[in-house]
Amino acid sequence: MSLKPRRIVFDEVWNVLRESLQQVITLQRVKRDVWSDRFVDVYAICVAHPDPLADRLYLETKTFLENHVQKLLVERVLISDPDDASRDGAPGGTSSTLAQPASDLLLARYYEAWREYSEGSQFLNFLYLYLNQQHIKKQKLNEAEVVYGCINNGDNQEKMEIGELALEIWNQYMIQRLGSELVDQILSGINAERVNNISGQCNKNTDIIRGVIQSFVAVQEYRRKGSLKLYQELFEERMLEESGQNFRIVASELLQVCSVSQYMERIIKKFVEEEKLANIYLHASSLPKLRKVCEEEMVTKHLNFLYSECKEMVADERSTDLRNLYILLKPVTDGLKRLIEVFLEHIKEQGKKTIACMKGDSVHIQFVENMLDVHRKYEELIHGTFKSDPLFLGALDKACARIINEKHSNNQVSRSAELVAKYCDSLLKKSKTTEGEIDQKLTRSIIIFKYIEDKDVYQKFYSRMLAKRLIHEQSQSMDAEELMINKLKQACGYEFTNKLHRMFTDISVSTDLNTKFGKYLNDNQLETGINFSVKVLQAGAWPLGPTQVVASFAIPQEFEKSIRLFEKFYHINFSGRKLTWLHHLCHGEMKLSFEKRNYIVTMQTYQMAILLMFENTDKYTCKDLQTSLQLQQEIFQRHLQSLVEAKILLLSEEKMTDETEVSINVNYNNKRTKFKITTNLQKETPQEVEHTMNAVDEDRKMYLQAAIVRIMKSRKVLRHNALIQEILSQSKVSFAPNVSMIKKCIESLIDKQYIERTPNSGDEYSYVA
Repeated sequence: MSLKPRRIVFDEVWNVLRESLQQVITLQRVKRDVWSDRFVDVYAICVAHPDPLADRLYLETKTFLENHVQKLLVERVLISDPDDASRDGAPGGTSSTLAQPASDLLLARYYEAWREYSEGSQFLNFLYLYLNQQHIKKQKLNEAEVVYGCINNGDNQEKMEIGELALEIWNQYMIQRLGSELVDQILSGINAERVNNISGQCNKNTDIIRGVIQSFVAVQEYRRKGSLKLYQELFEERMLEESGQNFRIVASELLQVCSVSQYMERIIKKFVEEEKLANIYLHASSLPKLRKVCEEEMVTKHLNFLYSECKEMVADERSTDLRNLYILLKPVTDGLKRLIEVFLEHIKEQGKKTIACMKGDSVHIQFVENMLDVHRKYEELIHGTFKSDPLFLGALDKACARIINEKHSNNQVSRSAELVAKYCDSLLKKSKTTEGEIDQKLTRSIIIFKYIEDKDVYQKFYSRMLAKRLIHEQSQSMDAEELMINKLKQACGYEFTNKLHRMFTDISVSTDLNTKFGKYLNDNQLETGINFSVKVLQAGAWPLGPTQVVASFAIPQEFEKSIRLFEKFYHINFSGRKLTWLHHLCHGEMKLSFEKRNYIVTMQTYQMAILLMFENTDKYTCKDLQTSLQLQQEIFQRHLQSLVEAKILLLSEEKMTDETEVSINVNYNNKRTKFKITTNLQKETPQEVEHTMNAVDEDRKMYLQAAIVRIMKSRKVLRHNALIQEILSQSKVSFAPNVSMIKKCIESLIDKQYIERTPNSGDEYSYVA
């Protein structure tokens, strides 16, 4: 076979080619050699000498397809009865074909004709491969020309590939003629399935309806723009309209006989059935549209009915009903708003109930664990019922934050920060709790901590409690302590835990310092006479303010030598530093020898000083003891009382006065030979709590003043409300200041001449450089 262009007689070649086209389009068998020859014929026509005949071939093929489709319409689709056609004696049954079509057979006849024609047109397109690629494609507009319009004002009639041409001709001569009747029958069939609820079954009629619908899409799939236009205009619009009518009727009938719970179940079942129908018959683009129509007619128009039992569902925590309500309301704009509000109020009520009954010494444990139970309960409900919807998780967060930060009056600070700090303290102190349990409980406590607005209050209480644990060596584990601080750092940043880290550093440095002190004593052949160790703490890092320092105390002679030697050692190594001894925080072990047995007792320094007074004397009056020790009366009585309660000392009378005699209990007896009597003294007193809160207030004032100066320095001039908003924004990480405190700080800075009021405006401030 030669590929060289040659002269051909078009009519002769076309007549032969047309016979093969007829066989191909009707899916008749074509021999391989004949198929190959027809390829050659198409090529020969397209490259004919002297003039190519591709345009004529295109027009003749178009005419052939038009005639073929019109013949299909008349002889195979519109025929009223095959028996009538055969009795007329006309070939193909043409004599009675224009009678009214039999509606029950129209879809089937159309579908069979379409299935044959669409498959045949694909083979035909392949046969015309050379014409498509070398003649038609080169004339096609590119993507930019399609989008922005062809700039050529001449012949804008774009040729289509033969496969596309075949589909367009089917649309023009078949679908445009029968479209309305076909859609009527399709919708009738779909409605029948709705009524009979057989959407899950696939049968011959299902295949026919689906195939006809797909033909509306297929005939324009080749288009780069508007490929679904025919499907949407001919079928989808009517389908959505009639579906809406069906949904409206169904909803009206259900409302007459169903409760809210039953209605929701039936509607969700209807959604599932419609989705099955849509997946079987419709193009994927119709699914969201059908769903929207269904939601509009069956949900949006009946929101008041659905909301009518909303409070009862939430109050009774009916998870099934809530899940169904969520499914229905989720797609509706602002549909979940009322449900979320009711859910939030319910959590608040339940949370308040759980913490209202707290009492006893374990209030902090009850508070944290009760709140964690509430949080876990509703978090699980949200995961299981509302699919972890962020809106409901946000409502849970808001509810927990309001419960935890609730204040009984405007001037009071919520106790939550203090209680959570005490809870962590109880976990980190030495106990029988395993490290794994401690880690788990500390991690969960961070959940509550994150809701606390006054994190600076928590930080103050936590740091004081940490200081006591470190000083009195009460920590369960240093690893657990560091783990908790790292958790706080992750939640609030490095600045929040900076001082806590420095406290740990001091303990580590103190250990090394004691080792060096021991070496110093050995090198100089010195002895303290007692087992003596010191913790040197930075004043700026530890929450041990000046009000905690006890100025007057006559140090027992037994301690003086050790203290003097350590001070000498310390000043040799660190010049210019001042040591302040915090005797009220010191403790030690003392051996008590009685007639029956000896005891080793851990006690606080003041208790040791009191007992040392009885080493050579059996009795003292309270006044003599206090005068000798130079202790404040309140502190003296508190420590003396602890020794009396431990039954080591005896009082001559029940009420303690200056003249009350104090004596050693020579008949003291205890089953344990080693014990502590410092526990009660280390508990936080109301005065310490008040001092902590006062320290928080002072820190807040300093923070707010620094923030105001920082803001004004960068902005120069700012109105009052804008300044307030910026301060609130900056301080919300640590605490939520009230506006009155901010105003006082502004006034204080005006007095200090950091800022001033703008002369021409009463509510504007300017920075004083």
